[in-house]
Amino acid sequence: MIRSPELMSREDSLLLVVDVQEKLLPAIGEAKRIEWNIRRLIDGAKLLGVPLIATEQYPQGLGATVSSLRERIEHRPAKKTFSCAGCEKGMEGIVAAGRAKILVVGIETHVCVQQTALDLVAAGYRVYLAVDAIGSRAALDHDTALRRLEAAGLTLTTTESALFEWCATAAAPEFKSISALVKESPPAS
Repeated sequence: MIRSPELMSREDSLLLVVDVQEKLLPAIGEAKRIEWNIRRLIDGAKLLGVPLIATEQYPQGLGATVSSLRERIEHRPAKKTFSCAGCEKGMEGIVAAGRAKILVVGIETHVCVQQTALDLVAAGYRVYLAVDAIGSRAALDHDTALRRLEAAGLTLTTTESALFEWCATAAAPEFKSISALVKESPPAS
């Protein structure tokens, strides 16, 4: 079967989790839903063999990655640049994974996510953003960044779409587990 080059697959994708940290996440709109969606993407990536890279922005000041995600992510290199492209260990992991497509999730949409996504495009990667797994403190900043990123050619998607693209078929042995992730009830607002 010929698949569209617009679709992500488990063979060509990587999940990048940007700066979902203890002192920053509570200030983000829809924080519980964002954390829940990122956790589902991490679990799906692990089920399907999609590589995972995560970063932490100045953890001495912003704390570690939130515990529900931290327990699922082995390495979380620290960075001071807003863009993950400035995180040497993170970029080494991305390059070593050898994947052409990167699904970016995390916070904040208009700062670290946006700068990372634009730098990854400049480096030749195809970048996707799970819009229900990214956020900012202010809705205007989030919405403006999404418009800017889409205008720059990045692809907007959702958690559920990404999980099913990675799985690709109901005949996959992981389908029932992916379907269970999709069917989970969202957290209360």
